[in-house]
Amino acid sequence: MQQKSPITTLFLDIGGVLLSNGWDRAARKLAASEFSLDPLEFEERHHLTFDTYEEGKLTLDEYLDRIVFYEHRSFSRQQFKDFMYSRTEAYPEMIEMICQIKEKYKLKLAIVNNEGRELNEYRIRTFGLNKFIDFFISSCFVHFRKPDADIFRIALDIALVKPDEVIYIEDRAMFVSVAENLGINGLLHESYAATREMLAKWGFPL
Repeated sequence: MQQKSPITTLFLDIGGVLLSNGWDRAARKLAASEFSLDPLEFEERHHLTFDTYEEGKLTLDEYLDRIVFYEHRSFSRQQFKDFMYSRTEAYPEMIEMICQIKEKYKLKLAIVNNEGRELNEYRIRTFGLNKFIDFFISSCFVHFRKPDADIFRIALDIALVKPDEVIYIEDRAMFVSVAENLGINGLLHESYAATREMLAKWGFPL
């Protein structure tokens, strides 16, 4: 255990760490069932265009035009959006822990995540992430998405930190690996208890 940690900043993913994944495969499968969509065609259309939406190059309406409303539907656009928004839930233990660590150790907090603008802003504001996060380096804002290493380079520049001053908390091993290749300290999030224990080993016990 380090006596004096050089860490000044935490980079955090949102989906799978602070909140549920939201508009993930399970949510889309449920949407296909709820709205009587062809599940194979729906998923194919999603995969063909979602990266572009997450990079901030499409609005949510344009994304939905391509995957759902390319033909007449018996439900409204707003009904479908409301369903998408409803798929998010918070992980209160994780949020509380990160807030406590920030307060106790005076760390900077930055979000580094992939998400389309409307979903991203809804999740940030609805669950109050903007009340304790200092920087949002979201794919829809910076037009790079993980696993592109440039999103991490931008995050380092915005936070004005060196890679070895950062711990990146993420639930996807590939993205942790990309960050580590830049010299960022990676922490693969698997559970609240495991992440709390790892942070304590880095010098941030609660």
